[in-house]
Amino acid sequence: MLCMAVDRLSIAAEAALGAEIRASAQHSGVSISAWLAEAAADRLRNELLGRTLAELEAEHGAPTPEQQAKAEAFFDRLGVPRAEGLAASA
Repeated sequence: MLCMAVDRLSIAAEAALGAEIRASAQHSGVSISAWLAEAAADRLRNELLGRTLAELEAEHGAPTPEQQAKAEAFFDRLGVPRAEGLAASA
């Protein structure tokens, strides 16, 4: 059996949020720990993407309206939901 190192964390959340987390984890068929770890990994990837995009914009400038429209159309075709405020940063 493969063992991995784990870091045990204790979190606190508002009661309503905790209930939603429990329900979503149960619906997904995973433990609360697995659900939270996946959510944290998603958040970290998003933050890294944001920093990378900021660096690219600093180096190359903001995307043109045409580039922005092309990117939005691409993600729409993939069914990727739009982040709040994304269009405002363009």
